[in-house]
Amino acid sequence: MQSQAEPYGLRERKKARTREAIQEHALALFAERGYDATTVDAIAAAAEVSPSTFFRYFPTKEDVVLHDRYDPLLLGAFDAQPPELGVIAALRATMQEVLGSLPAEEVERERQRATLILSVPELRARSLDQLASTMAAFASEIAQRAGRDAEDPAVRNMTGALIGVSLAALLGAAADPASSYLELLDASLAHLEAGLPL
Repeated sequence: MQSQAEPYGLRERKKARTREAIQEHALALFAERGYDATTVDAIAAAAEVSPSTFFRYFPTKEDVVLHDRYDPLLLGAFDAQPPELGVIAALRATMQEVLGSLPAEEVERERQRATLILSVPELRARSLDQLASTMAAFASEIAQRAGRDAEDPAVRNMTGALIGVSLAALLGAAADPASSYLELLDASLAHLEAGLPL
């Protein structure tokens, strides 16, 4: 059993590394040449893969930007938080655990990716389309932690509030390159946890 599991794990890790390498080269080219001027062929050449390999990992050029490698890690870490933690406290702990230990270059790459999404109209539109599936996955995790149904209006409201303050922090970080997204996000979540006092 173990000998079968190890190659599969290795294969998945290799795929993840290839996906990350393609995305890193794409982001570097977008920063250098601009999003519209960068072709899939140029990205593939920089990443030393064929265009067909690019399309195996990313169906479109938009997808190479929109792919968030941290979503599965965040969902897994949120699920693993101690059951006595409330939803917001569990999310704050999750963000610190997953994003708090990122090296500076990775933080900068994620900032660059977020800025690109906000500044390119087609990426912004696609990211809004993706928001529904992100909210559904997150609502499912929140419902499980709260012992409620994912369609419960209270779960939907909490999910919407969490997404809202997260977007507010993202916009704040994009507007101020010297700021820390993680610090802004934690402050936003703390404000939500306190009942959003004005």
